[in-house]
Amino acid sequence: MANLWHPIRGIQIRDLGGKRDLFQFFHIMDMERVLKGSPWTFNNHLLILYKLQWGGDLLKVPLILTHFWVQVHDVSIGYYFENLAMKLGNFMGNFIEYDGSSLGKENRNFMRIWVQIDIRRPLKRKKQIMFCGKCYYVRFKYERLSLFSFFCGRLGHNDSFCEAKMMLGVEPAEMGWDLSLQAQSRRA
Repeated sequence: MANLWHPIRGIQIRDLGGKRDLFQFFHIMDMERVLKGSPWTFNNHLLILYKLQWGGDLLKVPLILTHFWVQVHDVSIGYYFENLAMKLGNFMGNFIEYDGSSLGKENRNFMRIWVQIDIRRPLKRKKQIMFCGKCYYVRFKYERLSLFSFFCGRLGHNDSFCEAKMMLGVEPAEMGWDLSLQAQSRRA
């Protein structure tokens, strides 16, 4: 991860056991850049990052929340407002930031929202909204989406290791989620 992040002042990584590691940054800007760049993956597995406060217990940190940039598609361009972005972000999890800078650039026809998501909950696929007395559906696409189950929609495992699918005991005829949740990469 240090080779990927290129921290200016360096980083120390310690294995705490139990699938937990401590990343100690030696400059606040390095840490903030890494946190802002979430989500990060290692071998296609999601890294859940948490900014630890001084004196906090390393082994009691609840690693259940992560950040994603989410693209909201099928919104009429005249309705790209931060107020709508906040409502949609809070529907998916916790709204953090609205990126209005990409509007009208490179033929982008979607809103972009930074959201904190609880990994124990299924990813949201769409939401019905009302414009001028008419109902529309907007679709969500997650940037840098990693391993998730097409059966239960949760992050961190695939269908082969999906507890909900195993408890069903039979092979489902239809999956609830698909690759349409994955946004095209913005990186060249």
